[in-house]
Amino acid sequence: MSVTLPEKILQYLDSKGKGDSLLLADEWKEDSQKIVGAIKSLEALGNVIAVEQYTRKQWELTAEGKLVAEKGSHEAVVYNAVPDKGIPQPELMKAPNAKVGFSKAMSAGWIVMDKSSGQPIIKKKVASIDDVVQINLSQLQKGVDKISDEQKQEYKKRKLLQEVVVKGFHLSKGPEFNLSISKPETDLTPEMIAQGTWKSKQFKEYNLGALGVPPPCGHLHPLLKVRAEFRQIFLEMGFTEMPTNNYVESSFWNFDALFQPQQHPARDAHDTFFLSDPKESSNFPMDYLEKVKTVHSKGGHGSQGYGYDWKIGEAQKNLLRTHSTAVSARMLHKLAKEGFRPVKYFSIDRVFRNETLDATHLAEFHQVEGVIADYDLGLSGLIGVLYEFFKKLGIEKLYFKPAYNPYTEPSMEIFSYHEGLKKWIEIGNSGMFRPEMLLPMGLPENVNIYGWGLSLERPTMIKYGINNIRDLVGPKVDLQMVHDSPICRLDKDDDQAEEQQPLSAVNALEKEWDNITKRIEKLQATVKSLQSKLGVPQQTSADCGKFDVTIFADPMHPPHSIITLINMLDEKIGVRKSSHCHSSLKLRPDHLKTIFDHQSSDKPPNNSVTVIWKSVGTNLEMVVSPVANVKVTGEVNVLRYLSRVLEAKSPDFNWYERLPAEQSSQIDYWLDKAHNAMLKSDTQSLLKTLDQQLINRKFIIGNDLSPADIFVVSVLSNLNLKLPRNVDKWYKQCTQLRLSILGKK
Repeated sequence: MSVTLPEKILQYLDSKGKGDSLLLADEWKEDSQKIVGAIKSLEALGNVIAVEQYTRKQWELTAEGKLVAEKGSHEAVVYNAVPDKGIPQPELMKAPNAKVGFSKAMSAGWIVMDKSSGQPIIKKKVASIDDVVQINLSQLQKGVDKISDEQKQEYKKRKLLQEVVVKGFHLSKGPEFNLSISKPETDLTPEMIAQGTWKSKQFKEYNLGALGVPPPCGHLHPLLKVRAEFRQIFLEMGFTEMPTNNYVESSFWNFDALFQPQQHPARDAHDTFFLSDPKESSNFPMDYLEKVKTVHSKGGHGSQGYGYDWKIGEAQKNLLRTHSTAVSARMLHKLAKEGFRPVKYFSIDRVFRNETLDATHLAEFHQVEGVIADYDLGLSGLIGVLYEFFKKLGIEKLYFKPAYNPYTEPSMEIFSYHEGLKKWIEIGNSGMFRPEMLLPMGLPENVNIYGWGLSLERPTMIKYGINNIRDLVGPKVDLQMVHDSPICRLDKDDDQAEEQQPLSAVNALEKEWDNITKRIEKLQATVKSLQSKLGVPQQTSADCGKFDVTIFADPMHPPHSIITLINMLDEKIGVRKSSHCHSSLKLRPDHLKTIFDHQSSDKPPNNSVTVIWKSVGTNLEMVVSPVANVKVTGEVNVLRYLSRVLEAKSPDFNWYERLPAEQSSQIDYWLDKAHNAMLKSDTQSLLKTLDQQLINRKFIIGNDLSPADIFVVSVLSNLNLKLPRNVDKWYKQCTQLRLSILGKK
């Protein structure tokens, strides 16, 4: 019966004690990848063998180097191709690699060129040569390395040698070493049930803490996430969405209907994309077109107009719409024909301008348009609406600058402070539509209309901390950014509503709260008095349920976040703490000693934590109450469990599930993101997202420490990384807090 490769490895370790995958491959004349596969299959059985990966660099001959080792160097080949009487240079250069060989042979002084006959003749300059290159490469191929570093670098430049990184594994016996291989079953099949063979089978334990394979799915772009929030805000404010499915507009609706003159610079090809096919439109409401023509050329409604010869040919030109206000003009004209009523319209869709591309401008972008039409509106009302609108977006740093628009008067540009760029940037334009635009439509004279527009891209950049618009839209977009970007939750602060209440209302609420507190204290005193009379023992928060856990952790992968949580529990409720080394742990690291500064025995027996050091790798496992034997696997899941215990045992402690739902979900998002980064050794994307998250925050989820901060710090603590500025500042704050919790300076 033939012995399988995994069995052969076990037999080798049984006799030798230790092994090396690369040496085994050479000794057994096996492909090293087959050896690695056998090692992986043994690892899957549990702690049968102990495996430690290592890497080393070595020099290998390239394909060209192997040819040189076999047939000689290029310069030697050229030298040997020269007969004693010489050879014309063109004929010599026909040999393979003759150009390189000729140059090297000339430099070595092996050959010489004779031009006395009028034609260059190559002749031997020395009687014999030693092909050092071939000798060195041949010896290296046989495993004899006598080449100097300088020569190796020279051969590397000539592409005769290459430096490769070789990965190997040091092997030794594991705590559960056994010569017999019994692979547990992973599936319960119908045949096992029908034949009853399942009774004698050994099944692999289910890892209920595993994340599982994420289902393949699409991911919304940040623009779509912010767009959904914008749309919801408009709907909450009572707006109706306008149809925006016509990217191509005529110049009449895009410019003329908005009282924009035909000689305006925006109507030039340098600013607008005009169509060549179809080039023109002809379907217009002619009575309205005549009124627009009149107000442009002659004036009317108290205006002198522009006083120029208005041409139908300019109005007929088709273009890619430069703003969605063209849609607003259509809707207002329709409203005038149907009979005016107060309305609120909005739209969010693409517009196109011939812009110069930079960090904040694109030729194609989204415009968010809002329009309010009612009787006797004023500018102060527009400013109030804009403050309320942007407040719902979480943008409160605004200022307004007077501006000029052909179709609004007065007009204002809207600016917001960008924390990433550290400057004020324009995010929109606004104003009140002019009578020259509204009255030709047939709207009543006492009707006023607010209008404002902003890009979708710039608020998205502010919200997600993106500094360059080309990182958000276009061919340079990182798809991983789209995958990782969180749900858009606008910063709506519920506390602001309370702060803006009149002082008298706040005082009244405080007084009412004081009365409620006094009544609660009086009730508590009554309950304690009754308990004392009845002989009922007093119960503290620390007595509410037995807390008894055992944690199995690897000393080579100490769970810093769990240690911090245990000390926080000790501070809040008092916990008996102890740590022990498992018998299978033969080598006790110097840094281990004990997880705690002291083994505590003077704490309530209800609450205890026992840490058992064992070679489990990163597969941290916690057993909750040995009687119930409930298991929690993985550091991040143990952290979640202990966080819930901390809140349950300390009613005044709110830092995870008692937080608002959006903050709790953010904590879970960061716990999973850091855990995945730890498993995949991909900390760069974690640092990039973390740097953006901390732009306006002291900690990951606002200005208070959370489980997310403790876990992410523990993931980064064992890595020697250069941290971005925001991350470095946060890291130092969290480290100081963690050390203070551990009782260290």
